[in-house]
Amino acid sequence: MTGGTTIAGVRIPDSALAREATALVREVASPLLFDHSRRVFLFGALRGTEQGLDYDPELLYVGAMFHDLGLTDRFARTDQRFEIDGADEARRFLEAHGITGEPAQRVWTAIALHTTPEIPLHMAPEIALVTRGVELDVLGIGYHAVTDGQRAAVVAAHPRPDFKNGILAAFTDGIKDRPDSTFGTVKADVLAHFVPGFERGDFVEVIQGSAWPE
Repeated sequence: MTGGTTIAGVRIPDSALAREATALVREVASPLLFDHSRRVFLFGALRGTEQGLDYDPELLYVGAMFHDLGLTDRFARTDQRFEIDGADEARRFLEAHGITGEPAQRVWTAIALHTTPEIPLHMAPEIALVTRGVELDVLGIGYHAVTDGQRAAVVAAHPRPDFKNGILAAFTDGIKDRPDSTFGTVKADVLAHFVPGFERGDFVEVIQGSAWPE
């Protein structure tokens, strides 16, 4: 799909920035992650319309397209959460295109918090809608908030064959070399299921074992 396409009544942004974002993600991400990222934008936009939110489509698009860049070989690091990898790259990308300050930080926050339950939903529309899109596509949260026809149109444009198993494999591959970064996050569940020998960090043990005498 190229820029300017309309899917399920949602127009894909067609600016130079959006086209470059599309090209970058298509180049570095697997087809599974590319299609997932586009669905996150489309489902996020549909949820935004349903909720009557006033959002910037271009910022939402970059947030959605870049949200899983931390799972790709080019942008994955091992010293921080994968969400921050994508957030950092999105901010650099936006600043290189003259979008700085609060708007760039808004996209950074949308990506950094997209796996954090509840909190993003109480923030700026673009932040909330990246999370809404991720939750719908990955977890099925809000599945019935879009119509059957809208859902079918999105999946026809960006199919999801064996997506549940595929995205879990992508999560595992992207974070298995930085297990400590999953402390206190939903991604610890992924490693617990798929990485033999993984042991979760324990919040209570951290408190009890801290340097404080009591």
